[in-house]
Amino acid sequence: MKTPFESQSQTRRKFYDATLSTVRTIMIERMAKPEEVLVVENDQGEVVREFMKDTDSINMYKLMRETLVYLTHLDTVDTERIMTDKLHRQVDGSEWSWKNLNTLCWAIGSISGAMHEEDEMRFLVTVIKELLGLCEQKRGKDNKAIIASNIMYIVGQYPRFLRAHWKFLKTVVNKLFEFMHETHDGVQDMACDTFIKIAQKCRRHFVTIQVSESYPFIDEILLNLRSIICDLGQQQVQTFYEAIGYMIASEADDGTQASLIERLMALPNQIWDETIQMIKANPEALKDVECLKQFANVLRANQRACISLGNVYVHQLKKIFYDSLQLYKLLSNSISAAVVVGGDLANKGPFIRNMKTVKKEILKILSSWISKATNPQLVYEYFLPPMFEAILLDYKTNAPDAREPEVLTLMRSVVERLEGSITPRIPEIFDGVFQCTLEMINKNFEEYPEHRTNFFLLLQAVNQKCFAGLLTIPGPQFKLIIDSIVWAFKHHMRNVAEIGLQILYQMFKNIAAQPADVAQSFYKAYYLVLLEHLFSVASDPTHSGNLNLFSTILAYMFTLIDDKKVVVALGGVNDPSDNMTFLQSYIQQMLKSAFPHLTE
Repeated sequence: MKTPFESQSQTRRKFYDATLSTVRTIMIERMAKPEEVLVVENDQGEVVREFMKDTDSINMYKLMRETLVYLTHLDTVDTERIMTDKLHRQVDGSEWSWKNLNTLCWAIGSISGAMHEEDEMRFLVTVIKELLGLCEQKRGKDNKAIIASNIMYIVGQYPRFLRAHWKFLKTVVNKLFEFMHETHDGVQDMACDTFIKIAQKCRRHFVTIQVSESYPFIDEILLNLRSIICDLGQQQVQTFYEAIGYMIASEADDGTQASLIERLMALPNQIWDETIQMIKANPEALKDVECLKQFANVLRANQRACISLGNVYVHQLKKIFYDSLQLYKLLSNSISAAVVVGGDLANKGPFIRNMKTVKKEILKILSSWISKATNPQLVYEYFLPPMFEAILLDYKTNAPDAREPEVLTLMRSVVERLEGSITPRIPEIFDGVFQCTLEMINKNFEEYPEHRTNFFLLLQAVNQKCFAGLLTIPGPQFKLIIDSIVWAFKHHMRNVAEIGLQILYQMFKNIAAQPADVAQSFYKAYYLVLLEHLFSVASDPTHSGNLNLFSTILAYMFTLIDDKKVVVALGGVNDPSDNMTFLQSYIQQMLKSAFPHLTE
């Protein structure tokens, strides 16, 4: 028996049925694009695809998707009826257009999971059948490419259905492999994007022996790997390697996993070994741009595989680690020599840019793996010594324009992963990257923006994860750290200013937890200096965006005085007043000096 509330709710829904049906139709007809992909030229002059993560179109799609899901929950039958009717109109040609088909398929993809599983299965089978029939019916490569792309998009949005129907999943993946040979604009990209989406959401199914199969599907993929990717561009190959990595990462057996990684990386390793041997036989080959591009492509495939494999990528890393560091040193020497001879002009030439690309890719691989490593002791004992020797000295001694900002990212990954274990080596890290980077970024607020951001992120990581390491740094260098924090929160780039304030706030908390002699020594040296800088910036209208954080830090500093955590005499040994009285007078004088129009 229905309660009065349920009856009232149903009556209200029935009253709005016609209106909600109209809203559903409008939403489906005007569905926003789910993602934006731009084709851009990177710093190395290469054309790459860039996924836009936060645009008006994507935000609109998210809002419309959420609304359409709610509308579907209210009346699944009506949503299905509208979508099916519109699909029929695409097939009979009465509403056929690329725009109408795209918006309809984006809407169909957006309601994944909103129906009961049985209803979703029936609905999806109908949609796929209709679209396949439409693909057969239409003539012209452009029409077929648009329809194929929408089919791929929809199947990628329904992982629950794919996981429940292995044969259909396998058919879809094999169809994607066919599309990877289709040279029509955009089809290969869509095939690779859909493949990686399916690999992420159905990963276990590829490494498990399914019913009526004699071996896991991953074996078949790796067996035919070369023929599958032979027509793909380099970026698409990298996406493919990342997708396979997600599958292999889901394999539970360590031995099988290591074997699968070896098979996956066989082709890149063959190219790597051949190119390394060529360089060893003839170092001049390193000046060949094509050789450098080959290195870069192999390293990028490794890096993408590392992203998805995570810690188990160590099986592959061990094979290329020492050769990578040797290559890094050779490239650094070549870049330094070229910059000495040709100056800044040489540094911007295509030859040096390709060398720097290879260096960056090596650093990205190391940073990606270390951030996912599960054995800190292995990282510390096996990988860090040769890595520090090759990379830190190179960074410190190189010309500013030849220093890679990714070195700072790598050091941050090391600190965040090893935490307290890396404390004894913090002085070594700071000796390699701190002062030389600070000299690059403290002349103005504009130059070296990547170094600037990565530098403060590294400092933030050290401050959070191994603060004891900072306390082992000599006094003059520690003062430089404080100066750099002040420099950060005075910065015009809001993200840098925010990082600087977060570092300072955390540092005050860390200091409060230290032994009394350490804490009081810090307060005596820096409390008033930092207070003055904070007030000067907090009262600057250009920094109003971080006013809440400024207020939080100032409140914390006043609480330290109020709770008598600061016992050292801030006014000096000759000032008889307590810290609270002194601070009130000090702030009053400071504000009067800064704002003469104020009265007491």
